[in-house]
Amino acid sequence: MNITLVTVGKLKEKHYREAVAEYATRLSKYCRLDMVEVPDEKAPESMSAAQELIVRQKEGQGILRHIKEDTYVIALAIQGKMLSSEGFADLINQLGIKGRSSIAFVIGGSLGLSDEVMKRADYALSFSPMTFPHQLMRVVLLEQVYRGFRIIKGEPYHK
Repeated sequence: MNITLVTVGKLKEKHYREAVAEYATRLSKYCRLDMVEVPDEKAPESMSAAQELIVRQKEGQGILRHIKEDTYVIALAIQGKMLSSEGFADLINQLGIKGRSSIAFVIGGSLGLSDEVMKRADYALSFSPMTFPHQLMRVVLLEQVYRGFRIIKGEPYHK
């Protein structure tokens, strides 16, 4: 299976980079993982709704450039569906069974995802109604993908 992680912004903090690298290494046993960082747009603290829309659209265009037509897209969005780890593993497994071997997970920037990205998404996934730093969400997502593959394979890890 091919997993692509498309994110907005660079991973700056060393501890996040190290955690992402660790899960990328662990995942290499189960899938091919590609990580794409799309540049984030300048977003000053005080912006109008119209300015925020422009930022999301520009970031969205960057995201969509990295998603192939035959890729199943899972967008991380607060308004998405929440799953248990077993349910998430089942989603990944069912996609593989149905021949959907390319999955892209999309994490937006601080203002979220554009309408265009959400329309392209095949599935909206929420980890919580809380807001998390998008850099931390990379780690959380990769850990859950790893956990999902371990569950699918019936290997110890999940408790």
